[in-house]
Amino acid sequence: MERYTKVIELMGSYYTKEYKKKKKYANKVREIKEDTVRKFFLQGKTEVLVILEESEKEILLDFTSNTEDIKKYLGKSFVE
Repeated sequence: MERYTKVIELMGSYYTKEYKKKKKYANKVREIKEDTVRKFFLQGKTEVLVILEESEKEILLDFTSNTEDIKKYLGKSFVE
């Protein structure tokens, strides 16, 4: 299962994905569009790690998580 990360800051939020490299090369972290994350999340193929910057809190959400938590941290569009 792939993992995306949503970082919530005071001025907004964004999604990222870490791409693992072979051998000794550094892993790359890229910003991803919300539509891409939503598509794979609704298919049940991914999980989203939500990081709240101001409180340093981390929450792991997947397709089977509580719908209230999904609406609160990801938005209504992530619930079918």
